[in-house]
Amino acid sequence: MPSKILPPFLQPGDLLKVIAPSGALQEPEALALGLEIWRSRGYKIEIIPELTTNWGYLAEKDLIRRQQLATAWQDPNCRGILCTRGGFGSTRILENWNWNLKSTLPKWLIGFSDITALLWSLYNTGIASIHAPVLTTLATENDWSIQRLFDLVEGRSIPPLKGIGWGGGVATGILLPGNLTVSTHLLGTSIIPPLDNVILAWEDVTEAPYRIDRMLTQWRLSGAMSKIRGIALGNFTNCQAPPKVPSFSVEEVLHDRLSDLGIPIVSNLPFGHSNHNAALPVGVLATLNGNQGILKIADLT
Repeated sequence: MPSKILPPFLQPGDLLKVIAPSGALQEPEALALGLEIWRSRGYKIEIIPELTTNWGYLAEKDLIRRQQLATAWQDPNCRGILCTRGGFGSTRILENWNWNLKSTLPKWLIGFSDITALLWSLYNTGIASIHAPVLTTLATENDWSIQRLFDLVEGRSIPPLKGIGWGGGVATGILLPGNLTVSTHLLGTSIIPPLDNVILAWEDVTEAPYRIDRMLTQWRLSGAMSKIRGIALGNFTNCQAPPKVPSFSVEEVLHDRLSDLGIPIVSNLPFGHSNHNAALPVGVLATLNGNQGILKIADLT
C-alpha cells in the first residue's frame, strides 16, 4: 500500500493553476462561475493557455494537455491544481507520464469523474489528492458542499457522511474514491493502485443498468473484490434504462452484484454527479460503518 503524503494545506493567497486534462470545454459560463468561487476565497488563479481550444472531444492534443499538467505540477510557486471538467482524456496523458517527485513538492490535485485516473495515478506515488467538484460543476453545488471542499483543502475537520447501510460490520482502510467507469478501465493497467485494505467509493453518471452490471462483474472476475475492505456508493445519476426496455434498476444491479461480498457497504452517500458532490480525500484512512450507514474520514491534521 502506498504511504500517505499530504500536500501542504492551502490558504488564501496561494497560487492555484487551472488545467484541462480531459474533455473539451463546453461550459464557459460555468467555468467562469467556478473560478470566481475560488477567487472570492482569496486564491490567486492562473489559467494555463489554450484552455478554450479543442481537438475533437478532447481539450487539446495529448502532448499539450500533458504539458499543461507538467507545467502546473512542476511550478514551485503553485500550491494546487484545479481541473476544468471531466469527459474523457486523462488516461491518454498518463502514457509515459512521470510525476517527478524528486523535482517538485507535492500539491493538491482536485477533480472527479474522468479526473479519477489522475487521482489514482497520484495515489500510486503515495500522495493524497481530493475527489471533488471540477470548476465547471462547482457553482451548482450547494453551500455545505462548497464549504466542505474548502474545509478539506484548508486543513479543517470534515463531518462524516450518512447514507444507507447494507450491513457487513465496520471496516477501516484507505479511501479510494472515483468514477466506476473510469476505474474499471484502469483494471489491468499500471495505473490501478494496490487494492489491499482499500475502501472503494464509487459514483457514476448516464450509464445504463446493464453497463453498471458489466463493470461490476468485471471487478468480480478480476479478483479485485477479494482484496477490498468496504464499498461506499454515491450518486448514480441518470443511470436509468431506456424507455420500454426490460431492465433492472441501477439500485437492483448494485444490490445483486455487491451484497454477497461480506464486507461493509453503504449506499446513497452524497457525492458524485449531482449538486451534492461532497469532497473526499484520496489515499487517507477512513472508516465505513455498514450497520449505521456512515463514512468517516480520519483527522488529517
